[in-house]
Amino acid sequence: MQTVLVSGGGIAGPVLAYWLYRHGFKVTIVERAPAPRPGGQAVDIRGVALDVVERMGLLEQARRVRTRMRGMSILDPEGHEIDRSTEATFSSGRLDSDDIELLREDLVRMVCEHTRSDVEYLFGNSITALDEVENGVRVGFARGASRSFDLVIGADGLHSTVRRLAFGPEDRFAHHLGSYLSVFSADNFLALDDWQVWLRDGDAGFVIMPVRDNTELRIAFGFQSAPLAHDLREGSALRQLVVDELASLRWEGPRLAKAARDAPDFYCDAMAQIRMDNWSRGRVALLGDAGYCPSPLSGQGTSLALVGAHVLADCLAQAHGDHRAAYSRYEQRIRPFVTLNQALATENPGGPASEESVTHAKNALSLDS
Repeated sequence: MQTVLVSGGGIAGPVLAYWLYRHGFKVTIVERAPAPRPGGQAVDIRGVALDVVERMGLLEQARRVRTRMRGMSILDPEGHEIDRSTEATFSSGRLDSDDIELLREDLVRMVCEHTRSDVEYLFGNSITALDEVENGVRVGFARGASRSFDLVIGADGLHSTVRRLAFGPEDRFAHHLGSYLSVFSADNFLALDDWQVWLRDGDAGFVIMPVRDNTELRIAFGFQSAPLAHDLREGSALRQLVVDELASLRWEGPRLAKAARDAPDFYCDAMAQIRMDNWSRGRVALLGDAGYCPSPLSGQGTSLALVGAHVLADCLAQAHGDHRAAYSRYEQRIRPFVTLNQALATENPGGPASEESVTHAKNALSLDS
């Protein structure tokens, strides 16, 4: 039985583990956080990714926790409505679509719970070293003794540790898209009822949507910026930068700034893509955002993670122990899909991609190839 270490307990890692276990692999997941991560924006399961979730037996569960938006309003900088739609929202597309929009934390919880009995989880730990030997990879951990695995998969996001250890510094592969995105929660101080509001004020803008039966808001705030200096990318300095940006808004700036200052789940990061010539080196391979992050601007990061996990597991299973052949086939199958979906983020900078492009990209791969 081949052993596989997966770094990252978000979406891509547990989904890969689910399929690998069913193909006869023994899987361990290491996750830096002490438990499945809460918070985050609404994400979308679209096109062929819906087939992955259905094959996992999670489709109906995902539908039960989906967002229930009735529509959206577009506001001017002063907060006056200038347009509205009851047919679609920018975050999820057409409201009558089969696609599913749900909170990231709900999807993370679902896939983690679906694998807990079959997969070893190492929460509160991380990889510190990778040393490929003749028949495996010796892995060093921040906590506990080193261990050996047949294969290592990096599913640890935009700032992947596995990618850095196996391929080199992040700045060789990360392409900044000119903005930052902050996501955080707050009480529903706007009394929104299954209704989104979108606003742009100069180089900044946000979407606010109610969740949890309209008891809570999820606020996604974006602002244009060149890559920030290192001392502004960490902790309190980054939060204060977002608070100051929000406070300068003409509509609801003070309340939004306070919400960002007080949020227990505050998040902010650059809008960037990871672009690499290959996603494997020796016995190590990359999955999802670690290898081909499309950025949230594409709306396809979650679907890429789901589909990539299914394809990688299938390729490993069909290769019968030949990881080189498996990784090569994985790249052949998934790269055209990645290219189309990454293009969604750059097709129309500052706005949503065309419906035609999204439809083509989300369905441009068969799981059974």
